[in-house]
Amino acid sequence: MNRPDRNAPLVLGIESSCDETGVGVVRGTRLLANTVSSSMDEHVRFGGVIPEIASRAHLDAFVPTLQEALAAADVTLDDVDAIAVTSGPGLAGALMVGVCAAKALAVATGKPLYAINHLVAHVGVGLLEPADGAAASGAAGVPGGLSGSLPENLGALLVSGGHTEILRIRSITDDVELLGSTIDDAAGEAYDKVARLLGLGYPGGPAIDKLARTGNAKSIRFPRGLTQPKYMGTAEEPGPHRYDWSFSGLKTAVARCVEQFEARGEEVPVADIAAAFQEAVVDVITAKAVLACRENGITDLLLGGGVAANSRLRQLTEQRCSAAGIRLTVPPLSLCTDNGAMVAALGAQLVMSGTAPSGIGFAPDSSMPVTVVSA
Repeated sequence: MNRPDRNAPLVLGIESSCDETGVGVVRGTRLLANTVSSSMDEHVRFGGVIPEIASRAHLDAFVPTLQEALAAADVTLDDVDAIAVTSGPGLAGALMVGVCAAKALAVATGKPLYAINHLVAHVGVGLLEPADGAAASGAAGVPGGLSGSLPENLGALLVSGGHTEILRIRSITDDVELLGSTIDDAAGEAYDKVARLLGLGYPGGPAIDKLARTGNAKSIRFPRGLTQPKYMGTAEEPGPHRYDWSFSGLKTAVARCVEQFEARGEEVPVADIAAAFQEAVVDVITAKAVLACRENGITDLLLGGGVAANSRLRQLTEQRCSAAGIRLTVPPLSLCTDNGAMVAALGAQLVMSGTAPSGIGFAPDSSMPVTVVSA
């Protein structure tokens, strides 16, 4: 097996946890290529991702996506020092496609293989710098990257279709702590379900975000889950869900609201409901994230995951972090959604830290805990 360059390893990253087939190439912390093929259009008529369809789409897309990424980076498989692949969490069948492809490449090329945690990779992507050396630009004036190194007191707020979590990262290669998470629906799931209730289609996040700009967020007050004193407790005596979220009750409240308008024979104020729903989601996410940061000595926060594209979430997170003296980082939006570059980025960090490769004996783990950085 070839020994990778530990100073600036050239790493190929493979992502297939859901409906995006992603292949990325990085050299150390320098982004060289990020190619993504999405099967989103194939799931629209079903109102959500169908695992079997996603798995078959990965099979079809992998080789062309790999070829495109290598060409964009102007490298060959022989040039690569190591291969990294998402091994969890995610859809079992989708993960299997990427893992099997990565193992085949590792065996064929003799390159070391690293099994990567998808969630921690969302943090690792914040370390990347563009190939041309220009500063990565975030949204809404937020700095785009972490300048190639992790701050000492770093937290991460990950918001996506499958996960809503707040993490503390002492070491991105071997010390990640889960501070809080959703106990039911993730924020992205709640957006999709509410969009269906409002007749907005799938995916729900972009549709609600756009419509909410024309609505009155104060017209309806929807509940903020797990914010009652019995769940929150105090800093001295924390409640059982002080840093956790719940969106199932909010989803039900929106459904009852729509039903009440319809029962009275009134037109449903879709834009107002969308705005009020979105405000309830981002209000509780940002409030609890900032609380977790303040009480755990976190001075730098990275916002990642697909829902980081939401304009109101970015805006309110920036406002509240600024007021609390917390430095906010949002990677470029193309790197917030699932992609191979983030997998390669974390793989490069593992190589540079001297972490041993995973070999080819590991299996995909659809419920891989965030505290396990590499299998």
